Amino acid sequence: MKLFKNRTFLLFLPVISFLVIPFYGFIHAVIQSIDGEGLAHYKEILNSERFLSSVWFSIRTAGTATIASIILGLGFTKAFHPFLARTSKRLMVWVPMLFPHFVWGYMVILLLSETGWISQAFAAAGWMENTSNFPVWTRDPQGIGIIITYIWKEVPLVILLLFPVFTSIRPEYYALVDSLGGNAWHRFTTIDLPHLFPVLVESFLIIFSFTLAAYEVPALIGTTFPEMISVLGYEWFYGSSWDDRPLAFAAMVLTSLFLLALTLVSYYGLSRPRWRAMRGDRP
Repeated sequence: MKLFKNRTFLLFLPVISFLVIPFYGFIHAVIQSIDGEGLAHYKEILNSERFLSSVWFSIRTAGTATIASIILGLGFTKAFHPFLARTSKRLMVWVPMLFPHFVWGYMVILLLSETGWISQAFAAAGWMENTSNFPVWTRDPQGIGIIITYIWKEVPLVILLLFPVFTSIRPEYYALVDSLGGNAWHRFTTIDLPHLFPVLVESFLIIFSFTLAAYEVPALIGTTFPEMISVLGYEWFYGSSWDDRPLAFAAMVLTSLFLLALTLVSYYGLSRPRWRAMRGDRP
């Protein structure tokens, strides 16, 4: 066969080796979620107020952390990308990426909990009567501690992804907008945003998917209700009742399908403009 003669099929080996384990895990989760009862477990969790509250809390928390991280990372990269040309300065910005997420979660507890360093400093300075007056920012029902942790951790990743795009934009484009009477907003919307939009979408998918499905930070500084969907799935899987295990698999399958659908929609939305640009079509 021609395919085996020119060895084109060898190009698929890295993809297959990378996807075989996640694909096996997904199929195994689907089988365990059915557990000989069809879609009964899916109907049960979709009618569960606890599960629906967890889904809304997870999407709201992950979405807020992701959007805030992208806005802050975009603003920082836009303002300071000329200073990041030197490798030493870039490494200073990316140092937070060296530490795991649970380390930053622990730092948030040390700094922002009711008995943390900042509350004790405010009480010592006389700005508060005692540390109990400090706002609840960890293990709170709004997920503030989780959001702060992921913003702290993901902003350097956004800078890492956006910095090469900013450096690739030719200065002549900005000069053209200036010659036509444009201001900073026009430079951003007509030059920066078209170049950055694909990377911004990809950054959103990466950070949102990771935050939505992450376990260690929500388990460390999250509440027991509402909890992130990963924490709820863990409780169902390792709880005292074996009957809850199919519910954990069903919750993770639905989460995977949601993220897969979001990725496919984003890919389709990005691929069409790219194909048009490659063919030279006008938008």
